[in-house]
Amino acid sequence: MTTTHHPTPATHAAYEARTTGLPARIRHVLNLDDFERAAARYLPRPLREYVLGAAEDNRSLAANRAAFRRHEFVTRVLADVSRRSTQTTLLGQAYRVPFGIAPVGISALLAYQGDLAMALAARQEGACMIMSGSSLMRLEEIHERAPGTWFQAYLPGDPVRRAALVERVARAGYETLVVTVDIPVWANRENNIRAGFSLPLRPTPRLAWEGVTHPGWLVHTLLRTLATRGMPHFENSFAERGAPAFSAKAVRDTTGRDHLTWDDIAAIRRQWRGNLVVKGILSVEDARRALAIGAEGIIVSNHGGRQLDGAAAPLRVLPAIADAVGQRLAVMMDGGIRRGGDVLIALSLGARYVFAGRPFICAAAVGGQAGVAHAIQLLQTEVDRNMAMLGASRLDELGPHCLLQV
Repeated sequence: MTTTHHPTPATHAAYEARTTGLPARIRHVLNLDDFERAAARYLPRPLREYVLGAAEDNRSLAANRAAFRRHEFVTRVLADVSRRSTQTTLLGQAYRVPFGIAPVGISALLAYQGDLAMALAARQEGACMIMSGSSLMRLEEIHERAPGTWFQAYLPGDPVRRAALVERVARAGYETLVVTVDIPVWANRENNIRAGFSLPLRPTPRLAWEGVTHPGWLVHTLLRTLATRGMPHFENSFAERGAPAFSAKAVRDTTGRDHLTWDDIAAIRRQWRGNLVVKGILSVEDARRALAIGAEGIIVSNHGGRQLDGAAAPLRVLPAIADAVGQRLAVMMDGGIRRGGDVLIALSLGARYVFAGRPFICAAAVGGQAGVAHAIQLLQTEVDRNMAMLGASRLDELGPHCLLQV
């Protein structure tokens, strides 16, 4: 494990020196929001809305960010923070940073080999990365190239296919399985409809025009993918290969989950011998159910605001959940993380680790693996700098005493 790199002074000359060698299009990106703005220009509107939008009126999307603004830091000074570190351990694995990359579906349509770009960058920079079950690259390929990646599954409704998928993930060598449980039915994502995004993806004159007017994405992502890898398929919905991204069968393959219960998660626990993480928890009661069935961790999440609009911001419910099960479960969180200060607030309120999705796939879209690595470095630098100003040398020094609620 490498030691923490302490940031140089935030001057223009220092930043230029630190970013020498980066692709020109990302050299002047200063933070994660910059990556989202760059991707909004780079991606065709249907894909842009898929990534950056959420459900219905975007209430939960906005609430996820607003929750962090309810907290201010209480700093300690003259604390000798010269030996500070952002290192942490999660489920027996050491990481250089306390944040990672959340699962993002159809990443390979947003960035060329997007899943691989994010996984390789995460491994390079000492972060955790979760591969999405709605990915367009085979889970075996990602594990072979970036061992240590976690796999996230959307459970098939049929128990036989469900067991076969879990067995496939185990054969591939994954040590941690993340089961997402907050999508019994598809959400009402009106922004996708207005923008022309749908599953299956339908070639239309409107979509063709969006491609022509976004030539960078058209050439470097879509045409390059078709030339080198062929038609994208949903590769990891089942044990067998899933439907093509442009097929109506892609919709049928993602339905039929509304009958699932905790008994189905318990059955997976009996089958799966690695770490089991349940993603999509917002209540103390469900956190206790995850603990009772033998999960090693949970991710407190409202699916980035993409499911039930009006669902509680994860940060708001995190303290109660951490108090209830945090000594016995690895409590993680995603939703709204954009700054190093956000990471420290979540850790102070009981999270063991945090994840972000949108900014990292945006970094992959505009900068590939180098863009994702740059995004991780930017966020790590913010975490490290903010720890120094907060007066903390180690992450385990954080707690509610570091915060004032406003």
